[in-house]
This record gives sequence, structure tokens and C-alpha cells, in this order.
Amino acid sequence: MTERLLIALDIDGTILDVDGEIPDATRQQVKRLRAEGHEVMLATGRSAADMLPVRERLSLDSRYLVSANGAMVLERAEGVSAPANSDYAAAWVETFDPTDALIRLRPVLRNARFAVEGPDGVYRYSGQFPDGSFEAQGTEVKFEDLLGHPVTRLVVVSPDHSVEEFVAEVKGSGLHQVTYSVGWSAWLDIAPEGVNKATALEKVRTNLGISGRNVVVAGDGFNDIQMLEWAKEIGGRSFAMGNAPQQVIDAASDLTTDFYHDGLALALAKVGYDMSQSG
Repeated sequence: MTERLLIALDIDGTILDVDGEIPDATRQQVKRLRAEGHEVMLATGRSAADMLPVRERLSLDSRYLVSANGAMVLERAEGVSAPANSDYAAAWVETFDPTDALIRLRPVLRNARFAVEGPDGVYRYSGQFPDGSFEAQGTEVKFEDLLGHPVTRLVVVSPDHSVEEFVAEVKGSGLHQVTYSVGWSAWLDIAPEGVNKATALEKVRTNLGISGRNVVVAGDGFNDIQMLEWAKEIGGRSFAMGNAPQQVIDAASDLTTDFYHDGLALALAKVGYDMSQSG
């Protein structure tokens, strides 16, 4: 009999393309794995509000969902087998005071935009973000109003910098006591110290009673590195998308093809009965 697997998937660049489309091949593999009784869940940097519609589109009913790069874990109400989005509530929430990071970063990133996500999932932002990223679910405030309130996530975008310049400025700011990851563009996600997708998923794995060798994860971004390394270290499998940066690829146990060549579906096709037999 196939052992139950915990399968945690990143969203953007892994499940979804830039236009928000989910490949049919991905849908088919997710449906197969769910039908086999495996726990298929999301682990994303997105807020809970941005994550839940993707859960619904894939018809996932996992007990847990990881959002805000691990700072928030949602749990499905007990006894609900086909939940609506409102049937999920925060189970674990990690917060930090963003004041020090904001004060350190603002002088070196003079034209940067800043946003914070509160434990209620609501954003407050200062400056105009590309494509109105937070306008639909947030409130524009003065920079000073971002200070002094506990948050699960701080987002910094600096369109005037290349990624290399951005990384150099962030490192030179003396940022500490937080966990941060820089995206492919000049986009910085800052979480509470020691909090990431891996720390959240370890709680999930322990609570579900699933062994490390039955863990499977997939991702494509710098904020997936800890998750990919974690799965590999505990004896599971971690798939990096073929178009991921080399540092992300190096963190994974396996490399699949890129998004536009059904990378996630091909990775998931290797998961299930054959994986449990290979041990």
C-alpha cells in the first residue's frame, strides 16, 4: 500500500505563470495525487487572501496551508471535507516589529516602496507598487505609519536598482534579526527571524505524523531555498523548476523542466507509488 505523502507546492512560477494560468497537466497530476490520498498543499509567499483562490481553483482540501513565507499557517476546520475559503483560519502566526528594518533600509533605498502585512492579512503600503500589487487589499499610508506595529511580512520594492545593486544595498544596511529573501526583480520579502516555509512545513509535517522520507516539495524562487533544502535533508524529495536561479537549483534534490515545459507536472508524475517503493 502506498504511504501517504505530504506534497507542498509553491504558487508563482511553479503552479501559476505570470498571467495566472494553471497548466492542464498540473491540474491532472494534482487531481491524481489527491485521489490517491496524499496531502497536497500550498506553501507560498503570498498573503492568505491571495493564496486561497488558488487553493479553490485546484480543489485542494489539505488540512494546512502555508502563507506569508511561513509566517502564517492556516488550518481547515475539523470535519470539513470540501471547504470554502472561509473554512480556513490561522493556526500559527509569527510576527515581528518592522521598525528597525524600515529605518535601516529607507536611507539606502531612497525611492523604494514599502508594504507590511498584518496578522489579519491586511496590507498597509507606502508608495506606488508595480501593477498596483497591494491596492486591492490594502491601505496607502505615510511611511511613518508602517512603524511600530507587529507584522507577518515586510515587502520592499526598489525599481531603480538592478538585482545586484539591490542585494548589495540590503546587505550593507546591517539588516539583522529577520529572515529575508530577494526575488528575481528588486523585490525583498522580510519575515520574522528564523521563520520561512521550511519552519512552517516542519510543524505541519509533525502534526500530520508524516515521515520525512514522504515529503515532496517544489519551488522556483529564492524564498523556496530553505524549503527545498529541508525536504532534501529529512530524506524527502525537492524539485526545483528548470528556469530557477542556480542557487535555487543547488538547494534541491531534483531538477525538473521549466514552467512552460510542464515542469511541475513532470515532477509530480514521478511522485506517488513509485516513490514509496523506492524508499
